Amino acid sequence: MKIFQVAPYFQPHIGGVESHVLEISLELIRRGHDVEVFTSQYDPALPAKESIDGVSVHRIKPLINVFTTPVTPKLRSELLNKPCDVVHAHIPPPFVEFFSARACNKTDKPLVLTYHCDLELPNFLNKFISGFYRRTFGHYSLIYTDKIVVTSNTYAATSRSVWHFDPVVIPNAVDTKKFNPKNNGSKIIKRHGLEGKKMVLFVGRVKFHKGLEYFVSAAKFMDKNTRFLIVGSGDYEDVIRNYIHDLKLEDRVTLVGKVPDPELPQYYAACDVFVLPSLTRLEAFGIVGLEAMATGKPVIVSDIPGVREVITDGREGYLSPPMEIELMAKKIKKLLADPKLRKRMGMAGRKKVVKYFEISKIVDALEKVYKEVI
Repeated sequence: MKIFQVAPYFQPHIGGVESHVLEISLELIRRGHDVEVFTSQYDPALPAKESIDGVSVHRIKPLINVFTTPVTPKLRSELLNKPCDVVHAHIPPPFVEFFSARACNKTDKPLVLTYHCDLELPNFLNKFISGFYRRTFGHYSLIYTDKIVVTSNTYAATSRSVWHFDPVVIPNAVDTKKFNPKNNGSKIIKRHGLEGKKMVLFVGRVKFHKGLEYFVSAAKFMDKNTRFLIVGSGDYEDVIRNYIHDLKLEDRVTLVGKVPDPELPQYYAACDVFVLPSLTRLEAFGIVGLEAMATGKPVIVSDIPGVREVITDGREGYLSPPMEIELMAKKIKKLLADPKLRKRMGMAGRKKVVKYFEISKIVDALEKVYKEVI
């Protein structure tokens, strides 16, 4: 099949959607499909066309960028003029599904849309703007989509945008070879002076909805032999850095920043516990939790739609209500104090990822959807 993957952002931009699109594209290519990615040229320094790990990438210059959303109307003409068997769009951020739907509606190309999460904005205009988009551009896009994919059952049941469209549930995938219990974290332990200490890890974009203030605050309840590491970058870094300073936790919390992709598995391997403290529906799945589980680490994730489906509470880790600092800290301390419990939960997490979230199983399901809509 000739498959077009359409995403608002793609490599080298970092995010869960970007990683997902790359992983499924690589697996589809390994299976003999012809895959091309269409995305925004969010940085003018990036080439309009290039190949990343064998994936052909087309970058389209945005007309405007609003609330970190690249609006690329030229995407419609790009899709109109190029033949393919199926178009697979991914949101959010929005608008790529609208331009894809317009092109596919005119050319009768089948359109699949993975609806990764609801649209939310970090300001008082959120309700008005997201509601307006959902009723206009978003509704048009869903009407002219042949099949909608969501990543979890709870999100399918609770999203006002998609629950009437009979979406199919296909979770995000994780590379179980890249993230596995055999990875060595000794280099990271030495780099950050963690010899003889316990390490609690967060990985992800440093954004308002990630709940990092609560993650940092939990460090207050730990002993001096525990370190919290935040791996990732984003527009909330200064806020978190100042928060760490205000709480006088510089000796317990380290804002690592962005790390090279080959080092990421080493950070998971070095940690004792992984925490995903997200607050809102912008965190609809939490692929970083799967990466930690694939590495054999126990996880603590927020008890919110989508994310809560990744684990069974008490088996692969713990669910924790958002913003409940002391309860989160209590669960972290329980895991840090019990090596046998960490090992048991880590092994259960690895087993679950291999059974349900391994890349080949996810792409099997996607191929089935592609064939159905074609």
